[in-house]
Amino acid sequence: MRSSSFGKGGVSECLQWRKNLKFIPHFFRTTYNPRSWVFSMKFMKLGSKPDLFQSSSENTRYVAAELATDIIVNVCNVKFYLHKFPLLSKSGRFQKMMTISHDENAIEIDLHEIPGGPGGFEICAKFCYGMTVTLNAYNVVVARCAAEYLEMHETIDKGNLVYKTEVFLDSSIFRTWKDSIIVFQTTKSLLLTSSSDELKIVNRCLDSIASKASMDPCKVEWSYTYNRTKSENGNETPLYNGVRKQVMVPKDWWVEDLCELPVDLYKKVITTIRGKGKVSLDVLGESLKAYTQKRLKNGGDDVKIRSLIETIMFLLPKEKTSVSCDFLIQLLHESVRLDCGETRRRELGQRIGQQLQNASVSDLMNLDVDLVQELVKIFMMQDQIADNGDEHGFLEVKFVDSASKVKVAKLIDCYVAEIAKNPDLPLLKFTDLAEIVSTLPRISHDGIYRAIDTFLKEHPGMSKIEKKRVCRLMDCRKLSSEACMHAIQNERLPLRIVVQILFFEQIRAGSHGSSRSGTTNTEEEWDSVPTSEELKSLKGEFGSLRIKDGGNGNRKAKGMVMSTRILSKLFSSKDKDSDNESSETSGSPSPCSTNVREIKSNTGSRSRRRSTS
Repeated sequence: MRSSSFGKGGVSECLQWRKNLKFIPHFFRTTYNPRSWVFSMKFMKLGSKPDLFQSSSENTRYVAAELATDIIVNVCNVKFYLHKFPLLSKSGRFQKMMTISHDENAIEIDLHEIPGGPGGFEICAKFCYGMTVTLNAYNVVVARCAAEYLEMHETIDKGNLVYKTEVFLDSSIFRTWKDSIIVFQTTKSLLLTSSSDELKIVNRCLDSIASKASMDPCKVEWSYTYNRTKSENGNETPLYNGVRKQVMVPKDWWVEDLCELPVDLYKKVITTIRGKGKVSLDVLGESLKAYTQKRLKNGGDDVKIRSLIETIMFLLPKEKTSVSCDFLIQLLHESVRLDCGETRRRELGQRIGQQLQNASVSDLMNLDVDLVQELVKIFMMQDQIADNGDEHGFLEVKFVDSASKVKVAKLIDCYVAEIAKNPDLPLLKFTDLAEIVSTLPRISHDGIYRAIDTFLKEHPGMSKIEKKRVCRLMDCRKLSSEACMHAIQNERLPLRIVVQILFFEQIRAGSHGSSRSGTTNTEEEWDSVPTSEELKSLKGEFGSLRIKDGGNGNRKAKGMVMSTRILSKLFSSKDKDSDNESSETSGSPSPCSTNVREIKSNTGSRSRRRSTS
């Protein structure tokens, strides 16, 4: 910098300064030529002179000119050594604050409260000098707020900075999707918040973003970010007869771009979008899910994550199916981990329980077993009559369709099979959860059998009574042929359960073929005691039949008459044990044991009738 002192001469000096720098005359005139604006997509170029601002140190900026500077402007910790006349020609505030001084000492003023700080002031100062300034989505709000602070209005000079920034915002920024989001983000700066609110820039950004998100997707013509789904051919659009066809814009096209917003700004946008009422609730739910997952992936301290979870829960649509079940479970997991409050946890639990059929095992594995049990109870209670809180006291009957019940039964069967792998899982937690869904319809009991087998494997020290309680969860009649085949070879199952499975498989085999047989059984044979060799022989006989049959269950009558006498021995020898075991434990008898006696009695009667015919 050549000099930091003021010269003398007032207006005559200003004219000489202007002559020396050879400024374009129209800069100082009130004429306005809109053709001097050069638009290049998202940019607006103002002025034509080269940038003469330089730095002599980190906190000093000056204009490199032959004419000595005559004013010092302090903005925060930065000093600007400038010339009075360019500033006076454009800024009403400078006209009010600064008078022409005849002192040899430089005038020094403070502008510490200017929006945008040193950066905002420098844009305005360059504009006053006629130097090239390029406005874009990142700095237009700074320039607009700083220009308003300096009172750079049309009453001071035509085509002033306030007007030009307004035209740029309306004609370019707010007409594009991503620029509107960028501008909205810049308003978060502490130096711009109050100024942008006064100028209603925040509301204009919100309206621009929300209006575009609410548009019919077929009218979307701007670029957007969408990476959640890919076409069958990869990242590119599919080919049809060698011609690449334009893919239809998805209805949730705007979701990912909003994930870049801070939590407080995102809340404002979603609230505005919901207020317009043109976006479906499922799309809003998808937006909340995408935003939350990205924020959780990015990490952060628990205070920020708690604030995120509470904000998302506030924004959740109340409608039952508007938010996916896996997302609700993720929120519940985080709210429990961060101790967000009992009320929040209860609200989430109620919503999850009402659509539990849409959950997956992997989702539930993120929750505590007791919490899963609460969710299952909420689901089961939907079939009960409850007061709906109506002022007239009417009762509402809630019913769950059978398909949902089947899904939940399968879900919990698979879930208990997974948690059974934990050797520290208490018996009561395993059985209590399985018993809650015991009344739900199932296609088969293969799932609960797998869970029982896993639990027995991981808990080898169980007592006989405990094994009986676990096995009571399974109905042997509802096992598939494949599960039966596995069970009769399973050394972990109690012998009594294996016998029951063998018997029911014998009955099922007989139902596919002829029930007549040349074999008869006497009363003594029913009461005889089987040997271990006979049981082993029976297992082998059954296994060989299954192998020959190919495991498809299409058995012929021939060769399917199994050793009824051996089965009869097994049941008669276990009757006494069964009675003793029932007296040792509380609760209802196993469905296996109850029906075994019924079927055994019927089979015995049929055999005796055949022997007397």
